[in-house]
Amino acid sequence: MKVLFFGTSIVSRYYLEKLYKSNYEILVITKLDKPAFRGQRFVAPEVKIYAIRNNIDFIQVREFTTDIIEKIKSFDADVGVVVSYGKLIPRSVFNLPKYKTFNIHFSLLPKLRGSSPVQYALCNGETETGISSFYIKDDLDSGDIIVQEKLVIDAEDTAEGLFNKLIPLGIMVMNKTLEFFKNGKYNAIPQTGIPSFAPSLKKENGLINWNNGAGIVYNKFRGLCLWPGVYSIVSSGKLVGKKIKFAEVEIFDDSFLNDEFGVVCSIEKNRGFTVSCAVGRILVVKIKLESKSVVSAWDFIQGGQLSVGDRFVDGEL
Repeated sequence: MKVLFFGTSIVSRYYLEKLYKSNYEILVITKLDKPAFRGQRFVAPEVKIYAIRNNIDFIQVREFTTDIIEKIKSFDADVGVVVSYGKLIPRSVFNLPKYKTFNIHFSLLPKLRGSSPVQYALCNGETETGISSFYIKDDLDSGDIIVQEKLVIDAEDTAEGLFNKLIPLGIMVMNKTLEFFKNGKYNAIPQTGIPSFAPSLKKENGLINWNNGAGIVYNKFRGLCLWPGVYSIVSSGKLVGKKIKFAEVEIFDDSFLNDEFGVVCSIEKNRGFTVSCAVGRILVVKIKLESKSVVSAWDFIQGGQLSVGDRFVDGEL
């Protein structure tokens, strides 16, 4: 079976590796190298690196030009598989394979259509998510469902842990979908229910709104801890104007109503410091100042730069 594989990120690489080890004939479609890190040196997509190491043919795409479409067409794929590709695929491409093209999406569609479903599921405090394979169509993540599998979200799950659970589940869904095609089964069902959305994240999404309850602030940390991270800006005290990123937080209490939000309430010995929310307090365990390494909040407090009564910006800018 010949597979046209669309992917870019490290998540995509796990799926490409499974296809390769299952002896599929593969053509990889991925994005261009992009500048990153200091000095803006160019970094290759993870799937390109894997393809080179394993002698898998690949095409890097800025735009789907006529020449590129002809190259893809000449591969004569049986099926297209999309995993974390990060670019819209035109109908002239996704309809080329014999069995069309399906996407592996990290939510129970139509919930959380978009590029960041894992992060939004955690930010929203969802207790269940899953994997959907669906046929690609013109509208975003709206195609008919082929396979869907559910997964419970545990209260302690963060984005990293939830990705680690969903990746193998997604590989199972991909394999199950491919087996359907091998066995001549192409049935799919339309998505039902009211869609919700998980758009691309930006750095400013990480700003904490202390007017929310401690549970909401903690869920935001769970969802955004990989990127962009959660942070606040000091509005009074020695560090006024400084941005502090919270690298590890816990719920200290989640029931006490506070008159003031975003205030350093207490120093907790050998643990860190608490900050008031509309309801409850967050315990800050590890922090990171701009251009600095992650340090324990307790060690940071010992430096005397942050004190009880200091304030953070209490709402979203």
